[in-house]
Amino acid sequence: MNVIFRTDSSTQIGIGHLSRCLTLADKLKSEGVGVAFICRELPGNICDFIENKGYKVHRLAYSKTQSDNLERFNRHAEWLGENWETDAKQTINVLVKEEQEIDWLIIDHYALGEEWEQQIRPYAKKIMVIDDLADRPHDCDLLLDQNLFGDMRTRYEGLVPEHCQKLLGPNYALLRSEFAEARNDLRERDGKVRRILVFFGGADPANETEKALKAIQMLDRPDIAIDVIVGNANPHKESIKKTCSTIQNATYYCQVDNIAQLMAEADLSIGAGGTATWERCCLGLPSLLISIAENQLNVIESLSRDGFVINGGWHEDTTVDELLKDLSFLLSSP
Repeated sequence: MNVIFRTDSSTQIGIGHLSRCLTLADKLKSEGVGVAFICRELPGNICDFIENKGYKVHRLAYSKTQSDNLERFNRHAEWLGENWETDAKQTINVLVKEEQEIDWLIIDHYALGEEWEQQIRPYAKKIMVIDDLADRPHDCDLLLDQNLFGDMRTRYEGLVPEHCQKLLGPNYALLRSEFAEARNDLRERDGKVRRILVFFGGADPANETEKALKAIQMLDRPDIAIDVIVGNANPHKESIKKTCSTIQNATYYCQVDNIAQLMAEADLSIGAGGTATWERCCLGLPSLLISIAENQLNVIESLSRDGFVINGGWHEDTTVDELLKDLSFLLSSP
């Protein structure tokens, strides 16, 4: 069996889409499936990281071209770095050059939808889409949305073909095996905060990490250990590293491969939504979450309503003082 992923990473997009695709790719590879990726070389991409994991990456050249046609088709058009028709042609060229049948093409990209998928349809036996926006139609055989929504059973009605199988909700969350292993050996937390984990995803273009660190500094709690994780795509990583050096008991990590361990050791987390939301939930980690992308708003609000997380709000509206207030409340409320 041969599977190809069409997904991207960049400073603007982040690495969440690619990370969850890699999780699925690793599992498929362990089952003997042939796996490759098609990615555009957008600014801040992690194509080298994918190749270092042993996968073939078909790289599409980056262009600043914008398409009026795509703008009308999708509000995330600029994430593609090219108009959708050109992207489809370039993807088809890759699939043809593979000279082998493609059993599944797996797409995880907000800028791609039904029209793009219809162009690709003759070149793959089956098409799978990973999505969580439910804001555009798809021509696919399988759709995965791992997020929690009140209307998750109905939100894709009319957006996918009748034959499409839908995998909906956190039961289908794409989590690496290390999280299952950590969950099996999870300690019981007592509510006392001895270690805080700060992680705002692989890119964090708005630099919410430093905002959280400023609030932690204002706590003036040298007895609490701080673990700070950033990704290679983070444009502020050097500044964050410098800030960490000024905080007693703070440890800086860049592009770690043991995040499950760090989450299991933490008593409280400050971070963004996305896939990391389900990683924290899997390990029972109490979390203060800030929405740094529109697609995170509804998920965090749903989890907050049910008491699973504390909603820190939209990042542009969240101040250091408000973070400090939330942290003070959590530290005094076991």
